[in-house]
Amino acid sequence: MAWTGRGPRPYHCPVKRAYATFRLPDGTCRSLAAGDIVGRLWSAALQIDDPRVSEGHAMVSLRGGDLWLLALRRRLSIEGRSVAELRLAVGQRIALAQALEVVVEEVALPEQALAIEGPELPATMLPGVCSLQVRPHIQLFARYEPAAPCQIWDTYDGWRRAHDGRTTPLVAGDTWEVDGAQFRALVMPVGGAGLSPTRVTGGIDPPLRIVTAWDTAQVQAGDAPPVTFAGVHARILSELASLGGPAGWEIVAREVWPDEEDAWVLRRRWDVNLGRLRARLREGGIRRDLVRAAGTGQVELVLHHDDLLEDRS
Repeated sequence: MAWTGRGPRPYHCPVKRAYATFRLPDGTCRSLAAGDIVGRLWSAALQIDDPRVSEGHAMVSLRGGDLWLLALRRRLSIEGRSVAELRLAVGQRIALAQALEVVVEEVALPEQALAIEGPELPATMLPGVCSLQVRPHIQLFARYEPAAPCQIWDTYDGWRRAHDGRTTPLVAGDTWEVDGAQFRALVMPVGGAGLSPTRVTGGIDPPLRIVTAWDTAQVQAGDAPPVTFAGVHARILSELASLGGPAGWEIVAREVWPDEEDAWVLRRRWDVNLGRLRARLREGGIRRDLVRAAGTGQVELVLHHDDLLEDRS
């Protein structure tokens, strides 16, 4: 039962979050949770003001109970090897770019993590700071959004929720309403949480072979001729392939249009081009759910078990 705010609050053991702590070149340390972005973008959890770093450079991801660092655009380097992703471990020295190195100081992997769910929002593990909005559609941003009606953050001693002018602790089992939508906090096992390409059981649709190479991409259904994409549509497919799981539309869009500063124009470009991309897929006989956009602002590639994805970006 959720706490009503009257009487003593029942005791709950704080639910910790999975995070990795990085030491930066200036000696400072920053802790990043699953879903946090490293990049030049002002909204990145770890903003690095350096021209060698892209707007959305890398992302911390939770896969199968381990924390990974995923390259979103440019590749990473460790021990002289260029990699697209790596499982994080204490002591690693990771080059984000030439002569720009971070060191992994700590990797914390608790057995359980706090998540929230609501209408059109599947159970989603909370990043360290996030904002929840309902209108015009439900979105959970992995950052502080001052205009959002609800903010949630971790103090490392427990979670807090700010809503309706009040700040209260947040624990598993709590329920609350935001603009008419009901949300609930719950516990997720860390081993079962995180980003991975969404795969579902195949039906009568033929398996797909998807090859992405940033400026070009091909999608082939069975023995049919491949559908070829170039330019913006290829870049959208390539970004979704490199992310390896659901991501906010803005993360993908800012990689495709890195020089666009106007948020309204960026959203308009994204909506128009995503619609055209999905129309091209349908015209080419590709199943309609390959590129799925949820009402939560998340977008992803949905792969069936027999599909083959080759990311050459």
